[in-house]
Amino acid sequence: QVQLVESGGGSVQAGGSLRLSCIGSGYTYNRSCMAWFRQAPGKEREEVGGIDSSGTRLYAASVKGRFTISRDNAKNTLTLQMNNLIPEDTATYYCAALSVRSLCYNPIRPPNEYNYWGQGTQVTVSS
Repeated sequence: QVQLVESGGGSVQAGGSLRLSCIGSGYTYNRSCMAWFRQAPGKEREEVGGIDSSGTRLYAASVKGRFTISRDNAKNTLTLQMNNLIPEDTATYYCAALSVRSLCYNPIRPPNEYNYWGQGTQVTVSS
């Protein structure tokens, strides 16, 4: 059974930092693409950024330079370090995994290509 369990999140003032973590199990973690998505009320789910099996990291333009994604294959853990947060970052954040038989490359994909999802964690940034 595949599970993605997220932790972290919460409320912070603009300019602050938060760290999200996601632990995956039940699939071949080190071959997968991993990503963070977010969804604000009334908006579509968007990819914040991702990291593929080679360690290549890509980010949305809106968070580049402020957010950092990393993965620890030994611990099946994905993290999202968010710095200099702004109110527009307020959303529910989701961890996602694309597990394929071969190595996964290119972590920037539409949501429907990711086959496993976490339950979501809320991030609220106040001005």
